Amino acid sequence: MKYEWMDEYLLEKKAVTKDLKEEWNWVRYMIGGKMFAALCLDDDDKPYYITLKLEPVEGEFLRSQYPDIIPGYYMNKVHWNSIKPDGEVPDELLKDMLDKSYQLVLKGFSKKRQEELLA
Repeated sequence: MKYEWMDEYLLEKKAVTKDLKEEWNWVRYMIGGKMFAALCLDDDDKPYYITLKLEPVEGEFLRSQYPDIIPGYYMNKVHWNSIKPDGEVPDELLKDMLDKSYQLVLKGFSKKRQEELLA
């Protein structure tokens, strides 16, 4: 996988946890129990997609700009996007997309819960 830095980058964010959803063979990154990113693994435990959430307009725009970004694999195709882990998406763009996904899911919580998570 091209984005070897991803795991450490995501776990540095406040209140982020990760687990392995064995039925799917996905490494999930969550805040407050809600997933904001996932590393989808094949039967040999090799990454085949990075899945994350974006505002629909931004996701659609990025999919039109990068062939390595597609509608969310096994997810809602409007809000979720999947990135090929050995593709041509620049590191800085992927970091920005991961940051936005984290913020979108965080903003879905009440203000009180957001404060608790970030404390």
